[in-house]
Amino acid sequence: MARTPGAGTGTREKLLRAAEELFAAHGVDGAQTRDIVRLAGQSNPSAVQYHFGSRAGLLDAVMAGRLARTEAVLAPALAAVEAQAGAAGPDLPALVGVLVTAEASLLRDDRGRRCLRVSAQLAHESGVRARTPHPTLDGTATWRLICLAEEALAAAGLPEALRLERIELALTLVGAALADRARQYLDGARPLTYEEAFLADLVGTTSAVLLAPAPVPYP
Repeated sequence: MARTPGAGTGTREKLLRAAEELFAAHGVDGAQTRDIVRLAGQSNPSAVQYHFGSRAGLLDAVMAGRLARTEAVLAPALAAVEAQAGAAGPDLPALVGVLVTAEASLLRDDRGRRCLRVSAQLAHESGVRARTPHPTLDGTATWRLICLAEEALAAAGLPEALRLERIELALTLVGAALADRARQYLDGARPLTYEEAFLADLVGTTSAVLLAPAPVPYP
């Protein structure tokens, strides 16, 4: 059963918490705005529009808050990996490791777990294929990591179209795997593997997807 977000927070924060919960439980398209307003304990049906401009604005705010939490982990880790790699640039497994570690930090609490379930539904909106980051990703360490991954794939000789498709596939794979792990935690289910092994395998599997040889012949 859905629960009312904790008292003592402002209306905007209550709406964000309610949106995270219902977007995770019913899907970004399935959750009803009126239910978000109700769960947030608000009587004004226009509360979402007042605080966020629109339902889309509310979703963007949810994703921006989620990204801020992962950026706090990812940015210093990426800087350290880049410094260690030097002029050659970090290799793909190192970049994937940074990404997975940062994203997995959201598994620590229910709020992060819900946000993982929300963001997995939006992996296709990153902007990778068009080389134009979604506004929430523009200028972030996450987008820099994506660009470094493409540089590494280019250095390995992978054609441009395959590079972009594989990076989007890798983001989708990581997002879906962590969202499912989050679901298990939220449901009280026991995962098949302990978390350290799960994350190590996710890094290895995602790296293998990125580093697979190009089809021969490739048009």
